[in-house]
Amino acid sequence: MTTHLVWLRNDLRINDNHALHAACRSDSAKVIALFIATPKQWQSHDMAPKQAEFIWQNLQDLHQSLAGKGIELHLIECDDFSASVDRLLDFCQQHHVDRMFYNYQYEVNERQRDAGAERKLLDNDIMVQGFDDSLLLPPGSVLTGNREMYKVFTPFSKAFVKRLQEGLPECISAPAVRKCGPLENVSPLKPFNYPREAIDSKLFPAGEKAAIARLREFCQQPVTRYPEQRDLPARDGTSRLSVYLATGVLSPRQCLSRLLKEHPRGLEDGKVFVWLNELIWREFYRHLIVAWPALCRHQPFVDWTRKVAWRDAPRHLTAWQQGKTGYPIVDAAMRQLNSLGWMHNRLRMITASFLVKDLLIDWREGERYFMSQLIDGDLAANNGGWQWAASTGTDAAPYFRIFNPTTQGERFDATGDFIRQWLPELRQVPEKFIHQPHEWAKKNNQSLDYPAPIVEHKKARQQTLDAFEAARKNMD
Repeated sequence: MTTHLVWLRNDLRINDNHALHAACRSDSAKVIALFIATPKQWQSHDMAPKQAEFIWQNLQDLHQSLAGKGIELHLIECDDFSASVDRLLDFCQQHHVDRMFYNYQYEVNERQRDAGAERKLLDNDIMVQGFDDSLLLPPGSVLTGNREMYKVFTPFSKAFVKRLQEGLPECISAPAVRKCGPLENVSPLKPFNYPREAIDSKLFPAGEKAAIARLREFCQQPVTRYPEQRDLPARDGTSRLSVYLATGVLSPRQCLSRLLKEHPRGLEDGKVFVWLNELIWREFYRHLIVAWPALCRHQPFVDWTRKVAWRDAPRHLTAWQQGKTGYPIVDAAMRQLNSLGWMHNRLRMITASFLVKDLLIDWREGERYFMSQLIDGDLAANNGGWQWAASTGTDAAPYFRIFNPTTQGERFDATGDFIRQWLPELRQVPEKFIHQPHEWAKKNNQSLDYPAPIVEHKKARQQTLDAFEAARKNMD
């Protein structure tokens, strides 16, 4: 009997999974699936324990879903990507695999691993087929008139939408039950050897059914309110689908398909398109890491920013990480991240700007810390967001545009509801002073169990401007 293997990675679903669909195309083939855990590699990539837990929970769900289709899921563990190639070949030989199917990953280390795996399997007469599955449009398919990757998002988005209007990517249904029928008495998968932390199952329920339900709910009405509510952290105005996209429990095609089913004019409708444009940002950053692989190695896109003289300020870095900077919106955001493994997108921009532009600490410190905490950690999106905030990336905020953390708080959390949720020590501070609580304490002879601001924004802003201007002159 012919045996087909599906090598699963960040595609933990049975619906709209190109590799799984292709493996199941032949009714006569036996189909098995494999997930390879690589704890030391994950550690080197700063995978968050909460993301490891979410992957684990979704593997258990996928294990049952595949068993219902007559497909056995195997889990093996080895140290890193290099070792995984040898283990993959051993597994294929042990199970007499004839063809292996997988969905592409686009980060540098993953691409090197996959190229090595293809060579090794082909050398041993095992056919291999890969698929562009985690994107709406594959890297290299949206280019300028000079056949180059876009460096600015807005023209990329316009070209991207034009491609979608020419032909929408289709979703693939889950495979039918294999001839062998559903598998009975499936034993739970063994835990992998990586730290895992509890997650809020109400905010981030595991499994495809939960992900699809969340997608459908959001695309019905909340998506129309997204433009007005997406920047307000006290509101439940975002989709919270990033965790499912990062781990492949949902595909972007499912997101687009559901959006257009509920809002057929979604490619033109201004309100609905605001959310779709966030999906296109996700595509933009993934296309970029293929065009410029150095981004995966934490290199700035703007060359002269290599010369910025970052401060070595471990105490300030720790204060930022712990949410003890003395700036309420920054601290509330960081405590949300540390507690939930997730942070509202507007707050990601505010906290990143504060680390780089107020503390003048290397953006890579923040990039690394976010990855170590985020349940929805994704290298391309995280790197793209940090380089945008640090003014080091393509289409980044100009280096002289520096968020004022106090006015950002006043603008996006005017009444302080979000701040009070995460900073209980400020609950007694009146709304008028919630963004500058020490002013209230001083006027009313009160003491606060809350740190004073660790830097003065106006001075810090000038120090940052001087550092960036000096760096740019050094490259002239």
